[in-house]
Amino acid sequence: MAVYQLNKELGFPNPELANEDGLLAVDGDLSTKRILLAYSQGIFPWFSEGSRLLWWSPNPRLILYPQKLKLSKSLKRTLKSKKFNCKMDTNFEAVIRACAETPREEDNETWLVAEMIDAYIELHKLGFAHSIETYFENELVGGLYGLSLGKAFFGESMFFKKTDASKVALSYLCRLAEAMGFYFIDAQVETDHLIKLGAEKIKRSDFIVLLNQAIEYPTCQGRWTEI
Repeated sequence: MAVYQLNKELGFPNPELANEDGLLAVDGDLSTKRILLAYSQGIFPWFSEGSRLLWWSPNPRLILYPQKLKLSKSLKRTLKSKKFNCKMDTNFEAVIRACAETPREEDNETWLVAEMIDAYIELHKLGFAHSIETYFENELVGGLYGLSLGKAFFGESMFFKKTDASKVALSYLCRLAEAMGFYFIDAQVETDHLIKLGAEKIKRSDFIVLLNQAIEYPTCQGRWTEI
């Protein structure tokens, strides 16, 4: 299938037109409106330094239902010990920059380039992007960030400096998402790590149906500090 080239007009091709790898389109921009439109259609940006701006909609899609998070015995012990403290939206920029310094499993090259960091910081200021932070003795040692639309949370990246710190943040997010009635946490592409934590693969077409249902609800916009 062809990869579509975007222009200044705000819009995307049908996600089902993505190629086998999930690549749908190139170029466009990282404006707030375009990013929010992309996520609402099951599309997200992902590119590396020196690359053109790439937009993806993989098939299958990896999602985590909040109530289906799998807790290992060791993680249960960690949570029970309460040695970590979680907060929300108090240190978004530190979280995203720490994630940028943590390579993804697929390769050793960071995918969080400066333009992406700036774009998501702006989305955080507007109340769409959120961070879950894990602290140990008042030091930030792990966390995750993502985007929220309607009853969907789109997980972007996580990091840890102490064992289980990112998993504790994910557990916190799952409890919050379940309490708020979120349909799913989007994990985007398959990793062994997330599969072990309970994430599962679904067809892109099924994901789009679920997404359309989730975004019919109002977005809980703003800082989540007080939730």
